[in-house]
Amino acid sequence: MGSVGRFAPSPTGELHRGSLIAALGSWLDAKSSPDGQWLLRIEDLDVARVRADSEASILATLTAFGFEWPQPPWRQSSRLERYQHALTQLQRRIPLFHCQCSRRQLAAEGETCCVGECRRRRCDPRDSALRADLSVLDPASIQDRSLGEVRFDPMVHRDVIVRRRDGVLAYQLAVVIDDADQGVTDVVRGADLLDSTPWQLGLLKALKLPVPRYLHLPLVVEADGQKLAKTRHSVRLEGQNAVQTLRDALHQLRQPSPPIGISEPRELLRAAAAAWQPERFKGEREIRLPLGS
Repeated sequence: MGSVGRFAPSPTGELHRGSLIAALGSWLDAKSSPDGQWLLRIEDLDVARVRADSEASILATLTAFGFEWPQPPWRQSSRLERYQHALTQLQRRIPLFHCQCSRRQLAAEGETCCVGECRRRRCDPRDSALRADLSVLDPASIQDRSLGEVRFDPMVHRDVIVRRRDGVLAYQLAVVIDDADQGVTDVVRGADLLDSTPWQLGLLKALKLPVPRYLHLPLVVEADGQKLAKTRHSVRLEGQNAVQTLRDALHQLRQPSPPIGISEPRELLRAAAAAWQPERFKGEREIRLPLGS
């Protein structure tokens, strides 16, 4: 069986050029492998941020751009029982503790881990995040296929939130469970998520789950370094311009240009998958759009 990749958008808005890069890179990587599969997952745990019309818009846009997935999308909101079971398994293997450190405290310390004495005292679970104590684990590392070594260091990545203060299951836990349950072999996503990888490696280790291969794509940013999501390039993708927009995205990923004359998105995607060369952007964390583009 070939590789299994996935695209996992959050239904909080429209797809834009940046999200297209993530979808395209993950699709090409999966489909460049014989019998490769590309799965779709809707990451809708954070109900407060979910927009009612976003999922339908995302699916329609992906379809207009020629993407296909072999099974219905998974929705995190329908997997809460599975995540709770994973929390129970996790607690059997490593300590969990409630933490009352606020975002403001952590920001002041330049930290993401607990900075107080929460491990040693009983915090009120009604007003606390639940953290997994990763300091009890051994170090681990992987080689990202583009950006090199990524290390999980339990002295640095001491703990991670697995259930938020508001009761929402945390992204870091949900994503490793989803990837394992979907049989994902290759996680291909934007370099903005590179910093999440060490905590995910720690959780994979604690839960004794298989570690997928990772490929972090360069982020396409404005000429001044701004993220596309905050600029004029964050406008909704238009399906009638799909072929040219895909060609532009391939160019931004340093990929060979498919033959002139292709007029259908699916045909262009197939041609691009056959020519997929991720080594062309190896080592790059961002690609800047030219001025005036």
